[in-house]
Amino acid sequence: MDLDRNSLGLGGKPALVLVDMINGFTHSECPLGTDCPDVVAANKQLLEIFRAQALPIFFTTVVYHNEAQARVFRQRINALNLLTPESDWVKIDGRLAMLTGEVLIEKQWASAFFKTNLDAQLKALGVDSIVVTGLTTSGCVRATVVDGLQNNYAVIVAEEAVGDRNPDAHAANLFDMHAKYADVQPVQQVINALQSS
Repeated sequence: MDLDRNSLGLGGKPALVLVDMINGFTHSECPLGTDCPDVVAANKQLLEIFRAQALPIFFTTVVYHNEAQARVFRQRINALNLLTPESDWVKIDGRLAMLTGEVLIEKQWASAFFKTNLDAQLKALGVDSIVVTGLTTSGCVRATVVDGLQNNYAVIVAEEAVGDRNPDAHAANLFDMHAKYADVQPVQQVINALQSS
């Protein structure tokens, strides 16, 4: 049975958080990645509207600078060791190139909030809600969504702008996030809300 919950929607000052839209996750040549042109295209749509309204935009990447960082996580998923500073895999996908003023958050674990300054930067800007996109739905997206809620942001997941290597995991995690932690909304609904605010 589903829990009763309220749809919180966008607040007065939303930010866009693009989780790990990096070459290592958007290209199947990397063992961590999958080809996902539709997810990239949906992220481009959201970038355009957030840029047009001069709203805050944050990208994340995963980079390991030494053997000690996220040691256990990397022991579990050996392919993470490909994500080194000199690798093209850690760069934002060129189809979503960052513009001046947009922020890149380097992380070592799943959540964009864990051991980063994302929360401090959002609070400094007066952000009260976040639209979360990116890869993967069952991994870093979900972890970021849960931590977003736990840091007292209303969270929206833009449905077509998230993706996963496993379609069943994608669907199950969208269901779970919508049930407990976030409003899962079609990209067009998010755009409509931004345009009407």
